[in-house]
Amino acid sequence: MFGLIGHLTSLEHAQAVAQELGYPEYADQGLDFWCSAPPQIVDNITVTSVTGQKIEGRYVESCFLPEMLATRRIKAATRKVLNAMAHAQKHGINITALGGFSSIIFENFKLEQFSQVRNIKLEFERFTTGNTHTAYIISRQVEEASKQLGIELSKATVAVCGATGDIGSAVTRWLDARTDVQELLLIARDQERLQELQGQLGRGKVMSLTQALPQADIVVWVASMPKGVEIEPTILKRPCLLIDGGYPKNLATKIQHPGVHVLNGGIVEHSLDIDWKIMKIVNMDVPARQLFACFAESMLLEFEKLYTNFSWGRNQITVDKMEQIGRVSVKHGFRPLLV
Repeated sequence: MFGLIGHLTSLEHAQAVAQELGYPEYADQGLDFWCSAPPQIVDNITVTSVTGQKIEGRYVESCFLPEMLATRRIKAATRKVLNAMAHAQKHGINITALGGFSSIIFENFKLEQFSQVRNIKLEFERFTTGNTHTAYIISRQVEEASKQLGIELSKATVAVCGATGDIGSAVTRWLDARTDVQELLLIARDQERLQELQGQLGRGKVMSLTQALPQADIVVWVASMPKGVEIEPTILKRPCLLIDGGYPKNLATKIQHPGVHVLNGGIVEHSLDIDWKIMKIVNMDVPARQLFACFAESMLLEFEKLYTNFSWGRNQITVDKMEQIGRVSVKHGFRPLLV
């Protein structure tokens, strides 16, 4: 059985969907209440591969909200992730993906040092961040969507915002090794890690966001920011492909400008309907077919009976592992979202 640990996009969103999730008493509660709310399994899932294979899964709502990071409630945030992991393990789930901010919180606050959660010793090999599949899907979105817009990678400048993160660094490695992209612009807050990445690649220009955006034909946004981001669309090239790999995805609503094409990054489409309700609750456009690539990774590992933390630790993703999960993704009927 596979598992998905997720969370809602905001307190307002959580209050609005509490009824659908099965706990209506949460609907009129504020952030303090959500900080102490326990994780719950709120969806049972059946996925059918194009090979005919069927698997079962569970969705664990962690009750984490991005406002917890924005208001510096770090203990509440870390407790949410650890409790959700313990809940998944307690219910016998073999491989669980840490979705949204769950994996970021795990890495940034080094939660591997807290393996004991009450009477449960966490077995970390039962969990995956899903970041390898996400990085693969975003890389394929760059390749395929650029073709649709008539942007030739061999003549294009690609800016990666969040380049030193787990997904961002993997995408830059893929673009460097597997495409003929002309120029890479590397953007992140940690200058030391940026220089290190630049050294590993042997190419790429380190820039600030304001310097990079006017030069980029393609912008890959994979920075983790609980409050979202503001980009002035008039400074962007036209045409410009902007791939929003963050969560929550808000660039499409904020940037509506002729010639600027915003694509929801790290989203896959499945060839067959998935029996679940959670993607409707998180406002996916086609909820029976579309999902986050990180969630799909745990499905793929379940299909292949690869019960291992396939994606784990920061900057461990290799191009070979991206290709491996990519082959399995295609085999079972997943493809990158391109519209």
